[in-house]
Amino acid sequence: MISYPSCEKKQQKLLDLFSSCSTPDARYQKIIELGRALPPYPPELMTPERIVSGCQSIVYLASTLHEGRVQFQVRSEALISAGLAALLLAVYNDETPEIILKCPPAFLDKLGIPASLTPGRSNGLSSMYLRMKQEALKYLL
Repeated sequence: MISYPSCEKKQQKLLDLFSSCSTPDARYQKIIELGRALPPYPPELMTPERIVSGCQSIVYLASTLHEGRVQFQVRSEALISAGLAALLLAVYNDETPEIILKCPPAFLDKLGIPASLTPGRSNGLSSMYLRMKQEALKYLL
């Protein structure tokens, strides 16, 4: 199995961050905190083509390539969606397109996050990850 140390290290950091969350409510609170801590999203990037389809709430995702690494920006009005986006950002922001495409977000299942979400939110999380992979692929072509 191929190893992606930077991606795996970031995932381990999130697992450590959530280790004190012993209940689903505590996990939700931590996710909301992460969403609130997202950097501001530039209003000029709130365009229809940046909306992630498949999310219950409106989620904007923008990316740029800088020195071979993908920089993501994300915004959602919904606290849970913003927090879920923040989780993915914590792992995939500032990574190479190859790592984004090849290093799956195994930490999500280890934390039990998809299982604790409603089907709509779980679908939204998958849609955000898929969109990040599509953005990464765009930079490889």
